[in-house]
Amino acid sequence: MKKYASFIAILIVLGTIYWSFSDLKPSISSQKELLQTGFSLDSALFHLKNISQKQHYVGSEGHKEVQNYLVSELEKLGFEVEIQQKVAVNKKWFAATNTENIIAKLPGTSSGKALLLLSHYDSAMFSSIGASDAGSGVVTILEGIRAFLAKNAAHKNDIILLFTDAEELGLFGAQAFVKHHPWAKNIGLVLNFEARGSGGPSYMLLETNGKNSKLLSEFLLAKPNFPAANSLMYSIYKMLPNDTDLTVFRANANINGFNFAFIGDHFDYHTAQDSYERLDRESLLHQADYLMTLLPYFANSNLENLNSTEDFVYVNFPFIGMLTFSFSWVLPFCFIATFLFLLILFFGIGLNKITMKGLLKSFVPFLLSTVLAGGISYLLWKLIVLIHPHYKDILHGFTYNGYGYIAAFVFLNLYIVLKIYQYFFKEEKPASLLVAPIFFWLIINFVISAYLKGAGFFIIPVFGALLILAIAVFTNLNKHILTIVFAIASIPTIYIFAPLIKMFPVGLGLKNIFISGILIALVFGLLVLVFFQKKNQLLMKISGVFALIFFGYATFNSGFSEENKKPNSLVYVQNDDEKTAYFGTYNQTLDAYTEQIFNDGFKEGSLQNAETKSKYNTRFRFYKETEFKDIESSKIKILKDSTRGENRMIEFVIKPSKKINRLEFITNQKISLTNFTVNDALINEGKKYTVKKGTFLIYYVANADKEITMSFTTDKKEAIDIIVNEISFDLLSHPKFSIKPRSTAMMPMPFVTNDAIIISKKIKL
Repeated sequence: MKKYASFIAILIVLGTIYWSFSDLKPSISSQKELLQTGFSLDSALFHLKNISQKQHYVGSEGHKEVQNYLVSELEKLGFEVEIQQKVAVNKKWFAATNTENIIAKLPGTSSGKALLLLSHYDSAMFSSIGASDAGSGVVTILEGIRAFLAKNAAHKNDIILLFTDAEELGLFGAQAFVKHHPWAKNIGLVLNFEARGSGGPSYMLLETNGKNSKLLSEFLLAKPNFPAANSLMYSIYKMLPNDTDLTVFRANANINGFNFAFIGDHFDYHTAQDSYERLDRESLLHQADYLMTLLPYFANSNLENLNSTEDFVYVNFPFIGMLTFSFSWVLPFCFIATFLFLLILFFGIGLNKITMKGLLKSFVPFLLSTVLAGGISYLLWKLIVLIHPHYKDILHGFTYNGYGYIAAFVFLNLYIVLKIYQYFFKEEKPASLLVAPIFFWLIINFVISAYLKGAGFFIIPVFGALLILAIAVFTNLNKHILTIVFAIASIPTIYIFAPLIKMFPVGLGLKNIFISGILIALVFGLLVLVFFQKKNQLLMKISGVFALIFFGYATFNSGFSEENKKPNSLVYVQNDDEKTAYFGTYNQTLDAYTEQIFNDGFKEGSLQNAETKSKYNTRFRFYKETEFKDIESSKIKILKDSTRGENRMIEFVIKPSKKINRLEFITNQKISLTNFTVNDALINEGKKYTVKKGTFLIYYVANADKEITMSFTTDKKEAIDIIVNEISFDLLSHPKFSIKPRSTAMMPMPFVTNDAIIISKKIKL
């Protein structure tokens, strides 16, 4: 036992880490047991391959093709399919487009509230082919409803299928459905399937204006086989400006629901690499498991009132799947833990198992390791980005070698904490080393009880550490046996926090890798007695070696390839009024594609009124004056420009002379608008809309749009100085340009206007 105790303890730790990840999603080998419901992964993949052949953003040729395919498949299942066409407005971002939602209904046997199955069928503008986001959600519902119908079982509630349009542009399809469709008034619950990457476990996120306990209880009663969720995500999500279709149902119609989304392989999100081939099949299985367990349950449940009077803390937990308790218990648990801590501390000092000197010394390694793990991780990532500036061109913030970096930083931080603690492993009373970690974890939990109750499960590791401390104080077991016992007592802590250490840098970007470093140091402090040895050098050396190996691996794979393409960008900007033209690029580092333009004579900086709005507010890095190509722009016809009293009424129509994809309206000075409409859709619903300067409307041009009409009323004393940018994604195909295509190791940069011609001109009134 003396010889193998540490080895067994390490095996327990490693086994628990593996267990915590394997419990989060199904494996391909388990699909037969999982999908007794009749869901066919092969059928879902067949549909996915058909709808992810090419880009299908709003206004593209592929968009209509995918729409026709989905309508045809639903009709084959016996549905009467409706295409809801409506100009929809997102008042938060002052944007609009002409949406075409795909809607069908499976009637139930009762007159209660309906269950809505939701996903979106448009891909991100303009290069994404949308296999994961959200083709995976669409085919999960399509195959899931086929399997459900095949069982021919009666169900109480109506089941509505909604494949929304223009989600990627501003949740427009959901806006149109909630505001204008009569079925929206009778929905009791929404199941929304999404993706923010191309792999990993699918996490459940609740959407509710109220409390979560009833929703969560019903979710668990449906018995999903792989529930992956925690209330910390729920609490943070409620504080952030959310952006899924389900948010519209919750915010605008007070309808509760569940989001299911996977976030792994985040580097594929919204890119040309969001393909059928790169989608993790197990992630699709996970979505299917959620649907095929929740669909029959909620199709027969009472959906009249799923509001709650209390919130629950919840987190994945070994053996039971998910541990839950009320928010109201967070503070009492803190007091109970504090009482137990003081009680054990009192007896520990009295029994000479804890010394005052050792107690005070315990603060040094814990605080030092926490500060250094977080600080070194933060500064080291800054250095890595300086060494590899092309990482800045991956706007997601998660590089292709990101998992290698996560592993490298995990081992580096483990090396740091072991190196620091090795000087304290000579402590004659090892129980003393637990005092500082428990003390600070209690402080963290009291803060949580006041400001972030969703993280209330952070009290669980404290109780685990108190159990370890009590065993160390009240028993006289052989120290080698104790090492194994302490490892077993640490299983819940490791099980809960191992996935979080990975999830933060994946979901939030590698710039937040320092959060993982801090978590490692915090958790290690509670597990210190598992690793306590006077000569524990081997694990430290192994950690250091693996850190070097993974940093080397990440560095070796820091470049781009056909499998992991380099994002780059080119935009041609033509100013019709000044008869000038420029090329711009968002790239921090130039390459063979961008250097065909930016080979000499270019400047660093941006162009006024030329950079269209983007997710990360990305601006041009370089620009270069070029030949004015005099590309024909849309015709603008003034229909009305008159005054009545103190008001000035303006109406004009824009008729594109070629295929355009987006219009942006910009003002260079303050403007106040009322009765503001675009294609008869009211933008501000009678309220005054004041813009000091900048973009005041974005209109995404759909296939159904032949022309765009805008009207508004303003104070006649206000000077009107409106610039319109018309944007078309035809730079590479336009006959006036001869730009060499990208190599197979390149792709268009996502989240920005790319491969585009922007024509800017003033509207002359």
